[in-house]
Amino acid sequence: MKTTYRLFIDGTWQDGERGTRDVFNPSTEEAVASIPVAGPVDLDRALAAAAREFKAWARTSASRRAEMLSRAAAILAGSTAQLAQRMACEQGKPVPEARGELKRAHETFLWSARHADELCKPAEIDERRMLLYHPVGVVAAFTPWNYPAVLTARKLAPALAAGCTVILKAAEEAPAAAVAIIEALQEAGVPPGVTALVFGKPAMISAHLLASPDVRMLTFTGSTRVGKELAALAAGNLQRCVLELGGHSPVLVFADADIAGAVRAICDYKFEYAGQSCNAPSRVFVERPRYADFAHELVRVAATIRVGGAEDTDAQMGPMIGSQGPARMQRLTEDALAKGARLLLGGRRLERKGYFWPPTVLADVPSAAAIMSEEPFGPILAVAPFDTMDEAIELANRTSYGLASYVFASSQQTQVDVAERLCCGSVGINMLKGVAPDVPLAGTRDSGYGLEGGEQGFRAFQDVKLLNRTA
Repeated sequence: MKTTYRLFIDGTWQDGERGTRDVFNPSTEEAVASIPVAGPVDLDRALAAAAREFKAWARTSASRRAEMLSRAAAILAGSTAQLAQRMACEQGKPVPEARGELKRAHETFLWSARHADELCKPAEIDERRMLLYHPVGVVAAFTPWNYPAVLTARKLAPALAAGCTVILKAAEEAPAAAVAIIEALQEAGVPPGVTALVFGKPAMISAHLLASPDVRMLTFTGSTRVGKELAALAAGNLQRCVLELGGHSPVLVFADADIAGAVRAICDYKFEYAGQSCNAPSRVFVERPRYADFAHELVRVAATIRVGGAEDTDAQMGPMIGSQGPARMQRLTEDALAKGARLLLGGRRLERKGYFWPPTVLADVPSAAAIMSEEPFGPILAVAPFDTMDEAIELANRTSYGLASYVFASSQQTQVDVAERLCCGSVGINMLKGVAPDVPLAGTRDSGYGLEGGEQGFRAFQDVKLLNRTA
């Protein structure tokens, strides 16, 4: 049955002034939902409500705000089974992946709730000086379609706990998670106007919201291109920005690594949600003495991954979100082969309905291939050998991105030396794993700036005031 979603503005669910658009199941290419399209009047109502309610919400005690977030987390947890199925239909990811994402969203809300009191209290420097923390104001939050539950939680939970009001522009391709989270917050007692949820034309919405001086902060997860455009818009009102942008994560596998363990870890993380993650590994550089062994094991493991739609309970990887995904995979594959790479696995769109591209492994990929500089955002791994640590570091740092990197080595000295020299926001040593709610995620260079998660991410939603007193 087709689901009909609505906007949430000033405590009411409503239609959009500019009609509706469909949401499609990427496994079947069929419409499974419709969303409202917001217009300027809708956005102005959301802005007015958020600005009006900010002072009262900021004055609400941190413990009271935390109670509501904890209650919302419990409500969200209670809807996991049904919501995971809806997410799988909209996004194409297997239901177990959707459940895992919802668990992380639940944990994110709980972390902000548990730490709200502590992080909102004044901090004494000495007997004469103190730091006071105040919520920054109205926040415009923009979330993508690949992890709509956990990324919505990472923006809403700390902002609300800190005392900000939030206008959320969620992903039109995958609205279910954002709707469920806003419903949970409403049921938990968050006052009308404190949160708003809008859908529509992203460029129009972002330009309209950021043109308002009432908005004091932008938090965005998405592409580097769009992030730069939003930062330029935010500059007009000097709105604070937290930008978590694209990535092109390298993996360095040294000769002393556990090759079988490295391959399992890489495949588990790379092919989660069909590789549509900015933290997913995309370029693998292997020390030459183990290069052939690694490539053989990688193909063996990747070939066992079962590809299927949300209705396939045995599927380990689903489709890409839309037709542009397989088209990009084909272009990158053909370009790499034309420049001398070898195709070891996959490399062709599956002949079935839906946007399915199989796990693909390219070997001997030269640096000139587009896939070595362009973020693939899909289930393709480009593999190449290296001979020295210096060469490996140079290859890893060659792109303009700097989000995540991964190192597999037994030598602790190698681990430390390589981690110190990689240009990125995080380094995984002998592991690949999603970011927990208690630590910050940061990008460098074209992967963005600002911190999201943990104490540092919470502080991003606060202004700091220095209080000086006489002795």
